[in-house]
Amino acid sequence: MNVVGLPWLSLGRGQTGLRDLGWLLLLAIVVLGAGLGLRAPWPADEPRFALIALDMLQGGSWWVPHIAGDLYQDKPPLFFWAIAAAWHLTGSLQVAFLLPALLAGLLSVALVWDLARRLWSREVALGAGLLLLATVQFLLQARGAQIDGFLLGLTTLSLYGLARHLLLGPAFGWYALAGLAAGLGVATKGVGFLPLLLLLPWALLRRAGFVMPLASVGGQPTGGWRWWLAPLGLLLGVAVWLVPMLWVVAQSADPTLIAYRDEILLQQTVHRYAHAWHHQAPPWFFVVNAIPGLWLPGTLLLPWLLGLVGANGAASWRVHWRARDPRTLLFLGWVVLVVVFFSLSSGKRGVYVLPALPAFVLAVAPLMVGTPGCPGLLTCAGVRRLSFFLTLGAVAATGGGVLWLATVGQDSLQHLAEQNGVASPLSLLWPLLTLAGVGALLLGVCGRRRAHWALAGLLWSGSVLQGCWINPLLDASRSGRAFMQQVEAAVPAGVELGVLNYREQFLLQATRPLVNFGHRRWREGAQEPYDAARWLMGGGHFGAPPRWLLVEGALLDECFAGSQHREIGHAGGQQWFLVTSPSAITCARRGNAAAALRYQPLTPAATP
Repeated sequence: MNVVGLPWLSLGRGQTGLRDLGWLLLLAIVVLGAGLGLRAPWPADEPRFALIALDMLQGGSWWVPHIAGDLYQDKPPLFFWAIAAAWHLTGSLQVAFLLPALLAGLLSVALVWDLARRLWSREVALGAGLLLLATVQFLLQARGAQIDGFLLGLTTLSLYGLARHLLLGPAFGWYALAGLAAGLGVATKGVGFLPLLLLLPWALLRRAGFVMPLASVGGQPTGGWRWWLAPLGLLLGVAVWLVPMLWVVAQSADPTLIAYRDEILLQQTVHRYAHAWHHQAPPWFFVVNAIPGLWLPGTLLLPWLLGLVGANGAASWRVHWRARDPRTLLFLGWVVLVVVFFSLSSGKRGVYVLPALPAFVLAVAPLMVGTPGCPGLLTCAGVRRLSFFLTLGAVAATGGGVLWLATVGQDSLQHLAEQNGVASPLSLLWPLLTLAGVGALLLGVCGRRRAHWALAGLLWSGSVLQGCWINPLLDASRSGRAFMQQVEAAVPAGVELGVLNYREQFLLQATRPLVNFGHRRWREGAQEPYDAARWLMGGGHFGAPPRWLLVEGALLDECFAGSQHREIGHAGGQQWFLVTSPSAITCARRGNAAAALRYQPLTPAATP
């Protein structure tokens, strides 16, 4: 029986599951890779990461990352290594910056599929892979250039290795690989160790009487010293970056490098978790505000999974508990542990719980698809109705929004087009109209019986349309390319141009040298405007070329309100001005001339 619902995915007996995986990965490549190479990095983070990778390729600062000539203390460098490697291999920034997260997403889909196949069945494996591929948060992160999307590949590999050992083992080779993947995850982002916490719910389930496959003597699992393989793998993975970085700092004795070491090892990890200084949210943020929407469509099944609603014979997690089945409950326990871990910190973002998503999918898939003797939740009339009306609501909202913008809301449409640098406002509506049409067609073909396929198809269609149509349409504005062309056209060739409180996309899109005053200077109050005022005051003296400064409107009054300036355009949510005359002498006196950093933009001849 093909419970998943796609007849062409049913394979005859004796055929290998590689064909299943091939179809699944082909779909994933189409959905996740749509538009690859058709846009440049977009803020908030993508241009920053691209600049760091560029600095590695051109300056060789592999162990201690730099950005535009300044130290970058926020994150370890493994993700930036991946972008730099992809840039070097492809020769294209527009491909390279998206490639690491894309490959991590494909790896995650393949690992979830294989683990579900080994633990349950082919149908559950397909259901798990497709559910992960259709989950909103996964689609957002695997198609962007965020650290979390790349980290997901490493944490899923670690989770896979642990499950192969704890649920299908003993397999100490996979157990050691799980530790290594977690260590590399830490070298990507500090929370990469989280998969190893799977050992806690595993120990609790063993204590509660759940039968585990690991051989035991006297109630204790065998293996002896080999249980240290995962912690040793963790240390080895972290040491790939940490040991060379500490050696570089020790050899240099540079106080700025020492400050970098302390910042990256303490401030950005322990202190950031215990006393977060941004993204403040209440303890219930993930459960109430983030997970219900970001983990759709899987979260639609929660009333049935929790046993709150009758499921026409389908099992719930409570049934699995009573049956002492450790498979779904082990993954579910780890999801709860990860959510609690992040909920205890005052700083919260929805993306923080992304590493737990594959485990959630693995806890949902067998109940969603069904197992021998137990029908899946997709056969429940209530689930079908909910999927149908959710898809219908999304289609109606999209179509209704298009109709409103085309008629009553034309002023809003015009404003939206101006904000995004789109010449023809109607060109913004065509992709949305197409998506509404595709959704209506899917509902007509699938009906209520297979409404879950209409919902997944709508999400996948939206991903493809965004990548191939919407993103190229908005790229000139969102990437900062149009704004920087406007700025550079207004600045004469012999004038030095500086940027106060720069945006990374400005530097990435520049074609002429720029002066900036360091990364993350907002932590120093008004010192960066003072430094910029000092630099601006030095233009035109002793043979130096004239200097102009690009300043956002919010900082104009700091030191430049009395200087000659003119508005140049809108970017990054701010109006920007070109200051073309000396600044207040009181500000300049407080400035540090050494704070000015010269950035040489990438030219075609210098492409890595």
